[in-house]
Amino acid sequence: MGIVEDVADELAVESLKIINATGDDAFVNRIAETIGGSSQTMEEAYLTAVRVRRAEQRARELLQTLKDDMARTLPTPGDD
Repeated sequence: MGIVEDVADELAVESLKIINATGDDAFVNRIAETIGGSSQTMEEAYLTAVRVRRAEQRARELLQTLKDDMARTLPTPGDD
């Protein structure tokens, strides 16, 4: 990735940590507005990184749920 994407992703990761801890979704918009005042390109990269990271988080949660469900329903080796 380039510097814009790298920095945007770092900011997105830090932002999501705060959002997950506080539940304050408006935090993303405050950061985006601050960034956008200086660089629209960086603002767009940040918002994209937030969306990608949120999608990743939801996908990982679903995968874990599916794994847990499979572990409960599949017989353990040696159970005959």
